[in-house]
Amino acid sequence: MAADRCPPRAVLLDALGTLVGIEPPWQRLVDLLEQRHGIRITLEQAVPALVAEMDHYRRNCQRAHDAASLATLRDECSGVLADALGGRVIELERSSLTRTLLDVLGFAAYPDAAGALRGLRERGVRLVVLSNWDISLHDVLGACGLAELVDGVICSAEQGVAKPAPEIFRAALRLAGVPAELALHVGDSYAEDVLGARSAGIEPILIVRAPGDGGLLSSHEQHPPGDVRTIESLGELAGLPNLR
Repeated sequence: MAADRCPPRAVLLDALGTLVGIEPPWQRLVDLLEQRHGIRITLEQAVPALVAEMDHYRRNCQRAHDAASLATLRDECSGVLADALGGRVIELERSSLTRTLLDVLGFAAYPDAAGALRGLRERGVRLVVLSNWDISLHDVLGACGLAELVDGVICSAEQGVAKPAPEIFRAALRLAGVPAELALHVGDSYAEDVLGARSAGIEPILIVRAPGDGGLLSSHEQHPPGDVRTIESLGELAGLPNLR
């Protein structure tokens, strides 16, 4: 950040991998399939099946813009899981498997998230979550204790456009009530967050978390190029120039 740049009045923040992570789901899938459905699988089977399910979700989450379309996507995801596992899992009633999948996939806030958000708010900075997510993002942030710490939430499913498109960043700026030159965007994906923010004229910061930070899974493996400011924790935001 240039030393003579005005202090930012808003910080936009990605959700998954930045504010929240996924609680490791592999063993939980093994356990719940046996407890609820009497089906035994191994960890070696669970991992690729869940990876396939998560990949399908990421590619399609923008479609889930209301309760009906969200239910459809969730059933699709459980179908991907069933196809990947095969055997008796395919024979399970889809709604029953979907309930199990939802209980397998849990989200939690990173340990540094709440404190960083409170610290930015104390400085008068507007905070908007900007994420490629379905409409359940609001519920996830609430369950993780972060909803009351931000000023607004923008998800791709509600906007009909996803990062890195500049339009979704502009929607977040409108919600924050600031121009691009007075905002920062923090996220964990170079392609979606860094390039997307730049396309909208917003300065990006890439968060590169340690594997398993807080015991949680992120959505990206980072190999950041050298042309972007990086941080390892949201706590570092307080020490950036013009935010002190």
